Amino acid sequence: MSAGGHRGTRAIQTMVEYAPATGGLALWMEHRDVDDRDDVRVIANDGRCIFYGPEFPRLPPAQQVGLVAHQVLHVALRHSPRQAELRGLVGDVDPELYTTCADAIVNTSLGHLSWLELPPGSVHLETLLADHLGIRREPAAALLEWDVESLYRKVDDRKRQKERAGSGRTEGERGEAGEGEGKAPRPSPSEDGPVARGVREAGRGAVKDLLAPDPDTTRPEAAAEQAREWTERVTRAHAGDGEFSMLRGLLADLPRVRTPWETVLRTRLARGLTREPERSWSRPSRSYLANRGRTAGGRRMPWEPGTVSSRRVPRLAVVVDVSGSVDDPLLERFATEVEAITRRMNAQLVVVVGDHKVRAVEAFEPGVSSLRDVEFQGGGGTDFTPLLEEATRHRPDLCVVLTDLWGPANHHPPYEVIWAVPPHAAHVREPFGRKLVLAE
Repeated sequence: MSAGGHRGTRAIQTMVEYAPATGGLALWMEHRDVDDRDDVRVIANDGRCIFYGPEFPRLPPAQQVGLVAHQVLHVALRHSPRQAELRGLVGDVDPELYTTCADAIVNTSLGHLSWLELPPGSVHLETLLADHLGIRREPAAALLEWDVESLYRKVDDRKRQKERAGSGRTEGERGEAGEGEGKAPRPSPSEDGPVARGVREAGRGAVKDLLAPDPDTTRPEAAAEQAREWTERVTRAHAGDGEFSMLRGLLADLPRVRTPWETVLRTRLARGLTREPERSWSRPSRSYLANRGRTAGGRRMPWEPGTVSSRRVPRLAVVVDVSGSVDDPLLERFATEVEAITRRMNAQLVVVVGDHKVRAVEAFEPGVSSLRDVEFQGGGGTDFTPLLEEATRHRPDLCVVLTDLWGPANHHPPYEVIWAVPPHAAHVREPFGRKLVLAE
């Protein structure tokens, strides 16, 4: 789309002059002047369109270029739609904290350019990491490591209160169940922890520029395609501009098609716990009945047994390594997914808790399983061998091991094993079976 005829035209011309490829990303976006919106006094975007408020023309030219470049990267990296997607996963996303995280990534990406100016007090990724998380990284290294979702999860240490006393339901569950069809989950009251408080203060002076996303950017059928398109555009543009690129390095924050680990876990458990039909020698197959037991030439066919639905109840084993560093929120999300699939598949659940030895074993009947009722206590070194041997004793159809993967596994069971690991253990190789990283 043409970038002419709006308040940001001159700034975009400057961007294209100095960085033709990455500056040209602005031409893939809509641009609109607005004078009657209280949420757009300077500049903002909804993931599709950049809006220019009445105060924008009063800024110095270099600052106009910096703000437009900032918005262009927000749109290209899909920050506004990704905020909505993250809220759908975790149920409660603080817009102010999320915007500061997105701003930090964008500002660091633009910070090496001398032909634009960022507003005073702009937060940068390397400064945010050092000041509030105690992590020291050079700007380029930080951009290669952090995306907006992982950064937000790291800084969001708010303390949440239960909305309904004794309900035992989490934000994610209320978000999934909904307070009514089509309604967003209501966030619980919360209080900033020290990290969230510091990050909020650091971003307080910035322009609040991430608006509610345009519906066309969040529809599932369109979101994946847009993520692919923007990834290709950004990658090509960065390669085209080289050292003059508006992107300091190929970002970890590039938009990509993300399949939530909850969806992967749900699919694998459903596949592993589906009841297989059993062969029945007391009833003929449908093809045998259709042909009346004879071939086209009239010869008698050999008996062909039919199938019947399996009466055996599927069984899932969950092994929890209590020596591993799996934090409580991640364990809560994992438990919610396992409980939902066992109810849906009407499957029995056996939970084995341990470290270098079995600490506890709990069995639940179909539809009444609750991982959150299990006491997770341990603290010793890890040896998966006795834990898997105990799981095998219960003859499961599938086993999920929640662990950081540090420890031997000298028992290779005859059923499929899924190793569910936190992000910091993503690089550790699984001894057998499949690994699922509980990230995003």
